[in-house]
Amino acid sequence: METFSPEIHDKIGYYVYRLIDPRNGQTFYVGKGRGNRIFQHVQGALKQEEVSDEDEMDLKNTTILGIKHVGLSVIHVIHRHGIKSDEIAHEVEAALIDAYPGLTNISGGHGSTERGCRHVEQIKSAYAAEPLVAKEPLILICVSRSLAEGRETYDAVRGIWKMARKEAEKRALVLAYDGLLVIGAYRPEKWLVGTKSNFPFVKEDHPDRIGFVGAPAKDVWADYVGKRVPARHKGAIGPFRYLAPGRSGEPEDLDS
Repeated sequence: METFSPEIHDKIGYYVYRLIDPRNGQTFYVGKGRGNRIFQHVQGALKQEEVSDEDEMDLKNTTILGIKHVGLSVIHVIHRHGIKSDEIAHEVEAALIDAYPGLTNISGGHGSTERGCRHVEQIKSAYAAEPLVAKEPLILICVSRSLAEGRETYDAVRGIWKMARKEAEKRALVLAYDGLLVIGAYRPEKWLVGTKSNFPFVKEDHPDRIGFVGAPAKDVWADYVGKRVPARHKGAIGPFRYLAPGRSGEPEDLDS
């Protein structure tokens, strides 16, 4: 089965789905959509195989092609359908992504950084913490994904990011946060192009991205670390934002 009929489109509305590897029964991708979105991943992987080297494929497409090459088919499961809006579908998708560690999704679920899966003690600590107030121009960066991959806080926050060097260099402080709390403060000494030679932990060169080398900001560490990061503006999806002095976490107009 590769498509739904138009009649089914109308009946199922927005839905959240899982892609399952029949070789081990594991869910490897969670998504949301309408119509035939659930089937488009396999079709996209097959098209990419025709024009790309294997090294250029992301983990999701590599998994799909591995399944196809042993003569099996991806298992498609719709987890919840008849969802009334795209916004609600985002929330269901995000909760499901949190429930299946090790997915091939490139990004986490909508709102998972601030409102995702947390131990009750983490929730208690976060909301009991004092709110973050910027005392100088700074960059606030979410490092949750990099920490989950095993990086230390410094390496997780220093790069690499798709930000403008001229904007980054205007700010002498970078804060790392995980979940809702600031966990590190650093003074950049130099911003560098996002290559493997500059950042050994990256898998390939990204000349359109930058990162920094620097040191812990001992002069303001106690002022920021442990403070609660406010919720992002609706629609903001990037991992970083610029904060202006005196504002309680409200982003400048250059919010990523």
